[in-house]
Amino acid sequence: MTMLEQKHRALLQEAERRAVAETGNMRACFELLALTGAIDRDCAARLAPHRLSEGKFVILFLLNDQPEGLSPHELADRAGVTRATITGLLDGLERDGFVERRSGLNDRRKIAVVLTETGRKTAGDLLGEHSAWIASLFAGFSADEHQTFHRLLQRIWRNLETGAKRRNTSETQT
Repeated sequence: MTMLEQKHRALLQEAERRAVAETGNMRACFELLALTGAIDRDCAARLAPHRLSEGKFVILFLLNDQPEGLSPHELADRAGVTRATITGLLDGLERDGFVERRSGLNDRRKIAVVLTETGRKTAGDLLGEHSAWIASLFAGFSADEHQTFHRLLQRIWRNLETGAKRRNTSETQT
């Protein structure tokens, strides 16, 4: 079952017509891209009824075991997003009643973001459900298949990093 996007089918057909590249590797790359896109769309569809995006869900997850809350910059660092992005995520979560911003007890200039009761309930409900969904994506994989899959992904990462290093090296030499 191959669910390539139209743009990728077009690129493959053109590459085959011109015989410019090994299209088996191109197809594998496009299949991986299509799969990641499908996972992202499915994730978004699962979270949307709860008025959450993946980014907002991550914030709920990070705050779930933090009764004193976290500062916006700590959340940004832990979520791997910019401070501008965290502000937008927090604004939406606050508007929807999932979090609230509180002034610090010792220093009123410091802000702690904490889950509301709605946020705690939603996080509690979704953490297990979302984790189970992610695990189900690999249902039926043996331990050996997990290891093989991981090794293959690592190899792609290394090739990607090698390609980037090669490009940077050739650019500095010219």
